[in-house]
Amino acid sequence: MLNETAIKELQEIRSKYPSARSALLPAIYVAQREFGWLSEEAYEAVSEVLGVPKAIARGVGAFYAMYKHRPMGRNIIQLCTNVSCMILGAERLADYLKSHYGLVPGGTTEDGRFSLVIMECIGACGTAPAMLVNDEFYENLSEQYIEEILAKFT
Repeated sequence: MLNETAIKELQEIRSKYPSARSALLPAIYVAQREFGWLSEEAYEAVSEVLGVPKAIARGVGAFYAMYKHRPMGRNIIQLCTNVSCMILGAERLADYLKSHYGLVPGGTTEDGRFSLVIMECIGACGTAPAMLVNDEFYENLSEQYIEEILAKFT
């Protein structure tokens, strides 16, 4: 169940759009923030507040990779493995994350600190390899630099 603050936020989002369906993307993001991931309960909350069928909300949420479709770690590492990143060492970095943190693509560390998502393209070919940790962008990665970066996240 959403708290009153989140319900008001969803209602405010809804008021900015010509139809309830138009408000789904930001509304689903709020639900994800509140529930931690897009559970059936999260979709139900969005559906109730916006007045759209739950199947529509679920369909929109399932389409986009930016949403969490299962429980994840507190910090999401999104490592690009597309051509430029791959050529410049992304596979080696994925191996490093596995050996040093126990992270496999789609997995979460035992302590729940990190989850690893392999991205097809992060749009940083000129400064590859690159990754996001939550919403923070990092480029020109090496094993040592990744260790320094991840040390900042609890």
